[in-house]
Amino acid sequence: MWRGSRRLLAAQALAVLVAAVPARAADLGSMKIGVLKFGTVNWELDVIKAHGLDAREGFTLDVVPFGGGDAADVALMGGAVDAIVEDWLFVSRQRSDGVPLTFIPYSSSVGAVMVRPDSLAASLADLKGKKIGIAGGPLDKSWLLLQAYARRKDGLDLVREVEPVYGAPPLLTEKLKGGELDAVLNYWHFGARLEAQGYRRLVGIGEVQEALGVPASVPQLGYVFQEAWGDANTGLVQAFARSSRAAKELMKSSDAEWQRLMPVTRAENGAEQEAFMRRYREGIVERWGPEQQAEAAKLFAVLAELGGEKLVGSGRELAPGTFWPKVSF
Repeated sequence: MWRGSRRLLAAQALAVLVAAVPARAADLGSMKIGVLKFGTVNWELDVIKAHGLDAREGFTLDVVPFGGGDAADVALMGGAVDAIVEDWLFVSRQRSDGVPLTFIPYSSSVGAVMVRPDSLAASLADLKGKKIGIAGGPLDKSWLLLQAYARRKDGLDLVREVEPVYGAPPLLTEKLKGGELDAVLNYWHFGARLEAQGYRRLVGIGEVQEALGVPASVPQLGYVFQEAWGDANTGLVQAFARSSRAAKELMKSSDAEWQRLMPVTRAENGAEQEAFMRRYREGIVERWGPEQQAEAAKLFAVLAELGGEKLVGSGRELAPGTFWPKVSF
């Protein structure tokens, strides 16, 4: 609920946080970020622009929308944008193939297995013989991790003992609602929307990561750019990273900021926005350094074993340089 007192306190916190961001005189130029037109990264970038966090850091943020992830990838490779949001698995694979991309963290939010409110399933074992919708295809990271988790926890071979149905996230959501699917493994914001509508979270991929020995706080998604470009624009990238963290601080502490963001998130009601807010905050990266990077390398090893060369490319270990060393916190 958006109550008056909460709004006032959140607005005051917002003002304090914005005022605390130091002004910087240096003119660092602009940074072009390529994003999916309606992707969740737009939420953070909107906060940066709305509160002038880029100007306070001495640069101009330019947001370049694309209709699909492949178009954004091509734009990065061709130099049409400076950075995109991708996972470090993509970066490592590119580096193994001789393309020196690198990564700074954005989010650790991951998906979940969702079931209908009237589902009797209490665990993955209860989905034997059922249809599960999978967003992202047979080599989706979350699907591979879920398979490993099911084998370890229940001795369950999901590929053999359930019927996976691959499809686009919105389509899978509709099929779950219509009863054509018994469960769906979807991206985090689709799961959050379903939660607001009374659907139940059977297991989250963060929980799966924890069971496989990797903290759920380890980010999978980040801002990705050409290493040479980053090294030539170190001050700009570091300024952007500070503005990103400042935006997340606002989004972590201010409910009023989320109310302002409703047109951007396209939440249909307050309950959906509350769910978006709660799950987004869970994915905010609080620490990033050698320890977290080592945990990411452990997760890479699990994925390499599960997905093989089709998933990770020719490299059997996380490629050196995947994580840009000039941003840590």
